[in-house]
Amino acid sequence: MEKKISKPVSIYALGGLGEVGKNMYCFENESQIVIIDCGVKFPGVEFPGIDYIVPDFTHLKNNKNKIRALIITHGHEDHIGGIPFLIQNVNIPVIYAPKLASALIKNRLEEYRMLEQVKIVEYNSDSTFTIGDFDISFFRVTHSIPDSFGVVINTSEGRIVSTGDFKVDLTPIGPDIELQKIAELGREGVDLLLSDSTNAENEGYTPSEKNVNDSINEIFNEARGRIIVSTFSSNISRIHQICENAVKHNRKITIVGKSMEKAVEISRNFGYIHIPDNSIIATEDIKTLKASEILILCTGSQGEPNAALSRIASGEHKDIHIIPGDTVVFSSSAIPGNGIMIAHIVNLLARSGADCITNSILADIHSSGHPSRQELRLVLKLFNPRYFMPMHGEYRMLRLHAELAEDLGIPKDHCFVLDNGDTLTLAKHKVSIGYQVEHGVTYIDGKDIKGLATSVIEDRKILIEDGMMIVTLSIDSHNNTMLTDPIIYNRGVIIRNNEKTITECTELIKSAVRQKLASRPNFAELKTMVKNIVSDYIYSKTKRSPMIIPVIMSKN
Repeated sequence: MEKKISKPVSIYALGGLGEVGKNMYCFENESQIVIIDCGVKFPGVEFPGIDYIVPDFTHLKNNKNKIRALIITHGHEDHIGGIPFLIQNVNIPVIYAPKLASALIKNRLEEYRMLEQVKIVEYNSDSTFTIGDFDISFFRVTHSIPDSFGVVINTSEGRIVSTGDFKVDLTPIGPDIELQKIAELGREGVDLLLSDSTNAENEGYTPSEKNVNDSINEIFNEARGRIIVSTFSSNISRIHQICENAVKHNRKITIVGKSMEKAVEISRNFGYIHIPDNSIIATEDIKTLKASEILILCTGSQGEPNAALSRIASGEHKDIHIIPGDTVVFSSSAIPGNGIMIAHIVNLLARSGADCITNSILADIHSSGHPSRQELRLVLKLFNPRYFMPMHGEYRMLRLHAELAEDLGIPKDHCFVLDNGDTLTLAKHKVSIGYQVEHGVTYIDGKDIKGLATSVIEDRKILIEDGMMIVTLSIDSHNNTMLTDPIIYNRGVIIRNNEKTITECTELIKSAVRQKLASRPNFAELKTMVKNIVSDYIYSKTKRSPMIIPVIMSKN
């Protein structure tokens, strides 16, 4: 009888471990790679000028011939937002995605003029695919966006299950979580379970979407003026409930923000959001209605400077301005680092007379799509995996999830709390720690797929915190003499006795340059010397380290 050749499978994350966002999980054997999700992380104020943070794709570029498919679990940006940047770095033969996620991905790829570059295949809970050595199937879960799924990967070495993002909502908005299928998979045997850890700090159960609907209804009952709700455009289940309540309370809906407009349009086309055509009005028509007849649905719940809510709050929106009596609801929790920006918007709104709601159950938007500890226990019991890897969460969340698994009887040495780039190896139904793969982050500024180096981000932080000084030198490189005194331009560096300090610094540079020119230095040596002199002198006066940029103009 022919001996079966073992093909160990490596399991690793390029994003999503030790963080909330940019989820990307890879399953690789000697000849093939299958990827689950490719998301972005939204930067806070600590990343000036950055639009997105995505995984470093270097390992995938180095193994591009092994990539067979990208599987998407659902349509949130932290799971699909990185796709345009991925497919410009490597060839993705096919993307498998649920119906709603597929539509959102196509819309995003159209923006980047990349739709023709990749094949997209829709799946549902009954779909099965053979992708090289991997047999793929799915089970439906409940989450804060419709069409959310977990993924089953059957290999010659054993079965791997990834829950994707989920919660066990027994009264969901939409279809039920397939607990029977989950239990059946557990009875058949699961070698390695990867499970969502985002809400692992919270005991009990995550509130049902039906409970959230009661809070939405209460806000509509109490508000006497216009209601402005700001949320993520990908939170379709929440938008659905908000719009249903608007129709119920006879309010017309105006939608502000390109991403929100597109998300609502796609969701209405697929029947996930039900709004009669006559309930939607253009922004310029709101002045024809009473304040109590209006709902404004917009983006900008994180205080993003260019988002719709920021423009409304600052008075820069052409059709919508805050009026006293408006109720503004922030229907999303603050992404770490964005608290200052959100507080700024809240203050602007309050100055204009708006009532701001930031701490209702609506604000628990991110965690409300994820399982609390009792749900995590239930799913662990049903799957009953031999080995366990918590995923999708900051380190403390992963650690707590692993400890919870250990409490349920999974041996401690069978639970793996990993970082991005760490690997597990599945071979003959046994899991062990493997090698490390190249990993990191790429900062996206605009639509530049190349991204920005960490050094650029550090430079931006220096400019924000300490300012910049430009020193220009005019020299005759043939005679090695200075043509004029050095000129120092100060931008953002606060110096007492500024004029005196600049004069003294100029004299130091002039003296040092004259001495240095006698030895016929090259431009690099001159620049380094000037940079060191200015840096040391300014630090001695201000205890700050601004960016120093020497500029040499030469007469040949």
